[in-house]
Amino acid sequence: MATHEVTNQPPPLSGRNLFEDNLPLVEALQREGGGWASDRASELGRFWGGEPMRWGELANERPPVLARFDRYGERVDEVTFDDSWHKLMAAGVRDELHALPWRSIEQGANVARGALFITATQAEAGFACPTTMTFAAVPALRAQPELAAEWEPLLTSTSYDPSSVPAAEKGSAICGMAMTEKQGGSDVRANTTTAKAVNGGGPGAEYLITGHKWFCSAPMSDLFLILAQAPEGISCFAMPRILPDGSRNKISIERLKDKLGNRSNASSEVEYDGALARMVGEPGRGVPTIIEMVAHTRLDCVLGAAAGMRSAVAQATWHAAHRAAFGKQLIDQPLMTNVLADLALEAEAATVTAMRLARAYDEAESDPAAAQFKRLATAVSKYYVCQRAPQHAFEAMEVLGGAGYVEESGMPRLYREAPLNSIWEGSGNVIALDVLRALRHEPESLEGFFTELDRASGADALLDAAIARLRSEFESGEEIEFRARKIVEQMAIALQAALLVQHGPSFVSDAFCAARLSENRGLNYGGLPLGIDAAGVVARHTPQG
Repeated sequence: MATHEVTNQPPPLSGRNLFEDNLPLVEALQREGGGWASDRASELGRFWGGEPMRWGELANERPPVLARFDRYGERVDEVTFDDSWHKLMAAGVRDELHALPWRSIEQGANVARGALFITATQAEAGFACPTTMTFAAVPALRAQPELAAEWEPLLTSTSYDPSSVPAAEKGSAICGMAMTEKQGGSDVRANTTTAKAVNGGGPGAEYLITGHKWFCSAPMSDLFLILAQAPEGISCFAMPRILPDGSRNKISIERLKDKLGNRSNASSEVEYDGALARMVGEPGRGVPTIIEMVAHTRLDCVLGAAAGMRSAVAQATWHAAHRAAFGKQLIDQPLMTNVLADLALEAEAATVTAMRLARAYDEAESDPAAAQFKRLATAVSKYYVCQRAPQHAFEAMEVLGGAGYVEESGMPRLYREAPLNSIWEGSGNVIALDVLRALRHEPESLEGFFTELDRASGADALLDAAIARLRSEFESGEEIEFRARKIVEQMAIALQAALLVQHGPSFVSDAFCAARLSENRGLNYGGLPLGIDAAGVVARHTPQG
């Protein structure tokens, strides 16, 4: 029809190399010690920018379904996924997103994994949940060497098998976790789920678990790390879904959660009626034991938020580069250039922060100072980067206007996904208070944090002033808990600015410091001041197609 001629619409953004067109990530992989994985990251970027993008769409259009009973009335508690989900999982496991640091002998394996994770999860964020938990379970299980010896080879296998048979029979395993309960939420010490020793009890011993979990992520996993009340207090347990004899453990899936986003992944509410599990670590020390898993999942929250921001910037800049309005391409309209540059600065800052954090995980085992920085910077980064993601996704959606509000654009899925990393593994208040807790337990870590900031000293007057203001925040302990969010935000922005000043192009770092550290900075994206190279920032982040 002559009235239906399509003009002034951007071509599809497809067939991309999700690694190569993310220049800040390419640079960070080299800089932070994972350069040996550059070719691998490029190959992976081509793959995940192809057919897996469609798998991500399908996995969200066809979410998992719970069958509690079979046709004969027998309880089965099986969750059925679309084939697209299994393809995503199999590819992620093949690419070692769940295990690279535990399998590689190369230095910088966490950095390499970080680059691969940011790249692959741009295709779909949902499969990152079980991938992350499987990755993060390994350091927690190492608190109980005999359990680690049994499960680590399975959790780090590069094969994926979703069948409901014993993990040892499959030769591979995926791990989930279950900590929160209805009455407690983040206050896991209020948990009422109980653990009764089968034969004496203690580290590595068998227990029967009875109770409920308000959130159990990835309920079709082969193994779960959970918290329950032993006689000595909250303890950590490893619970298989299928027992070695092939029978089902006494785990009932009561329902799947109807979530805002992350719809391709199953999250559930479960009941345990004497489910068999083994204690991990010391009795009554469940929180310190599982905290290693939590730390690694928080790292992935930052990586995942950076991936979402990159996706948003790619879509927004591509649209603006190929659509005209009021006599110019959108990307060349001054106010749109301002918005796009601001979004790009946020994405680049998130990426450099995530990759620097990954390096701290590589260095922590051999360097106490790196371990302290890792502990503090993980919480600081998790708080701020993840909190910035929802507004960032919204603003990128608005660049597309009405076209961005429809499902076909992919922007609503990105927007719904954006709050997850902030809420998962400790929402804003929990994380801000965790920063204060870290400073109380290891006060010397604050100076380690400032040492990182001081590496950029003298390079930018706005940054120097911001660091001085930040130091003054700690000079008074008055009502510090009330001020925690403000303090952690200042820490995060100063860290991002210091990293960009050291490692980014000057036109990027100058723009970031002017936008985030000046006294008249705007509250919304698109408030960049005059005198910066906004067009250069946008060009750096626009996919070439």
